[in-house]
Amino acid sequence: QTPTTTPRETMKAFATSLLLLLGGAAALKIMQPFHAGKAFKVISGLHRFDEPLVRAVATAGERGGATCIDIACCPDLVKASLSAAPSLPVVVSAVDPSLFAPALAAGASMLEIGNFDGFYDQGLTFTAADVEAMAADTLRLHPDVPVSVTVPHTLPLDEQVALALRLEALGAALIQTEGAPQRAGLEGGVEEIIARAVPTLAATHAISRAVSVPVMSASHITDVTAPLALAAGARGVGVGSFVNRLPSQQHMTWAVEGIARALELPPVAPAAPSALADAPKGADAQA
Repeated sequence: QTPTTTPRETMKAFATSLLLLLGGAAALKIMQPFHAGKAFKVISGLHRFDEPLVRAVATAGERGGATCIDIACCPDLVKASLSAAPSLPVVVSAVDPSLFAPALAAGASMLEIGNFDGFYDQGLTFTAADVEAMAADTLRLHPDVPVSVTVPHTLPLDEQVALALRLEALGAALIQTEGAPQRAGLEGGVEEIIARAVPTLAATHAISRAVSVPVMSASHITDVTAPLALAAGARGVGVGSFVNRLPSQQHMTWAVEGIARALELPPVAPAAPSALADAPKGADAQA
């Protein structure tokens, strides 16, 4: 006897299919700029759980021309980001794979292991085995979601390349590079700005020539160093403190626009007056 399907089961199957379809569309949207070699991820920070800050960075990212935003792995922050900038796909960052499911349910489009620079001041470092285990667990739990994995800059360069190759074999969609934490302010001339970015640029150059998945440069990326990252082999850049430490959403928007121009991204149409009136007036960038 052929089993019958109840209306409830039919609706459940339809909802599941719809979620898979939407998930595929979200993955396609967030990955397309990387495949085109023009991705621009604006970052609020893995340890930054201040909702006004996330809203300000998201608004600046959408209006300034970023292609996605990277925020702490928190469902409420995902909803806040999408509310402030509905067209800007959300990446959530964590070092605990068990945290990702609620953020995906809230609307995140990509998962990221890292960036690790916020942990170094706490005396914490991550070995290649640590990163590989976190990536394997994440990919096992969420096989249909793009996963970006940061390669710690604390590893020797040859070990960074070897780890990147293993992460690619596991199924990582992106490899992200990083540099040493910034211990001073944003002041300094062009020479100092470039010098700070050298570790992530060197890793980008080495890793991008070893793997076939896109590589994203992060840490000390500015309007000066973003084009250098692309020249080194990056398919996208991640920009954090150059934007998120600024005193207001408008200042953040100007900084994002500067990066977008440096990457030769198409300009964003001006926001409607009503949208500007509703914009966040600022954020505590030191939260």
